[in-house]
Amino acid sequence: MKDKILIFLIFFFLNQSVTAESQIKPIIEGNINSKVKIIIYESLTCSYCANFHKDIYPKLKNEFLDTGLVSIEFKNFPLDIAALNASKLAHCKKDGKANILHFLYLKQEEWIKGNTIEKVNLNLKDVIKDQNFNLDFDNCIADKDIEDHILEDRIEGANKFKINATPTIIINDKKFEKSLNFKNLKKALEKLI
Repeated sequence: MKDKILIFLIFFFLNQSVTAESQIKPIIEGNINSKVKIIIYESLTCSYCANFHKDIYPKLKNEFLDTGLVSIEFKNFPLDIAALNASKLAHCKKDGKANILHFLYLKQEEWIKGNTIEKVNLNLKDVIKDQNFNLDFDNCIADKDIEDHILEDRIEGANKFKINATPTIIINDKKFEKSLNFKNLKKALEKLI
């Protein structure tokens, strides 16, 4: 049922005309002027995406992002309504910072539990309430601009890069086809630097 609702939202959004420029900054880390640019399409309910944030991202940050050699843009590709709602929280401040996104991936096992979207939403609300994010959960979830931004990412990924799974890495507009681990990613990046 959740997937049907998400598909409906995507098709509904496709048929709407977007007239105003989004006021939501994309989540980008590293040197935005670097010659090597990574885009990662991910879903906040995807365990492989969470593993990327836990296992690969810290090494990537240390060796390539913090040194200014590479930038990474985190794009939304929600696979279900729970991921869509979590993405709304990650973008709620509209400031382009990744701290909430990383936090939600690190705490994924705590909030993803539940058989209904209402239960998952309660878990999400609980997991962020004691953090100093200063988010109004209900306003974030109801924000149509954020929802449009997230669905635009998903539509772009499907249309431009034929993405159908998460995580998917794009390096300088080319899909990364190797097994996603730090060793393979590092080799690919070093060839481009």
